[in-house]
Amino acid sequence: MGHSAAVWDYRAATEITKDWNGIDQVVLRNPQGASARVSLHGGQVVSWRNELGEELLFTSTKAIFKHPKAMRGGIPICFPQFGNCGSLEQHGFARNKVWTIEDNPPPLHPYDYNGKSFIDLLLKPSEEDLKCWPHCFEFRLRVSLSANGDLSLISRVRNINGKPFSFSFGYHTYLSVSDISEVRIEGLETLDYLDNLHQRERFTEQGDALTFESEVNSPDVTYIGLVALH
Repeated sequence: MGHSAAVWDYRAATEITKDWNGIDQVVLRNPQGASARVSLHGGQVVSWRNELGEELLFTSTKAIFKHPKAMRGGIPICFPQFGNCGSLEQHGFARNKVWTIEDNPPPLHPYDYNGKSFIDLLLKPSEEDLKCWPHCFEFRLRVSLSANGDLSLISRVRNINGKPFSFSFGYHTYLSVSDISEVRIEGLETLDYLDNLHQRERFTEQGDALTFESEVNSPDVTYIGLVALH
C-alpha cells in the first residue's frame, strides 16, 4: 500500500502579525523550525532564527522601532542612496517608509515551493519622496526562507516613466557574531573604497582579508561599512 506525503503549504507558513507600534510584520517559517520576521517598516528583516531558535541577526539595544525612525539592526534596505554619497538623508528613504504586501507580483525565475516560504513587498514614492528625489519607481522585494533555513532577498527596481535616473543600493546587514576576532572578510583586495574616518579619502584595499581585533566603542564608529567603487 502506498503512503501519502504531506504537501508543504507555503502560504500557511506565512503569518501576518503586528509589532508593539501596530506596524505589520510578516513571519516566515520552514518545516524544520527556522523563521524570519520582516517588518513593513522599511521592508526590513528584523529577525532570522535557525532551527534551534538561535538568532543570526544583530539588533542594537538602542534601536528605535517606531516610524519614521530607521531601525538599527537586522537588514535595512539602503535606497536610493547608500551612505552619505548624495543629497538625500543617510542611506536614503526606503528604510524609513512603510511598505505594502504585493499579492500578485510579476513572476521571478521558476520557484520551488517545497519547504519554502516567502513574501513579496512593494514600495512606491510618495509625494514627499518625489519632492526630494523626483523619479518615479517601483521597488519590489522578495524575502524567502528555504527548506534548509537559508534566507534570501531579491530586489528589483522598475523605472515607471522611462526618464533615466541613477541610484545606489545596499543590504546593510547586521550579523550576530560570537567572537569578533574570528571574523574575516575576504574578496576585497584591489577594490577602491572611500574611508569615512579619513574625510572620505579614496584608498585601494591591499590585504587578502579584513580582520578585527576587538569591538569598536566610539560615537564616530557605529559599524563597519564598505563601499566598493568601480
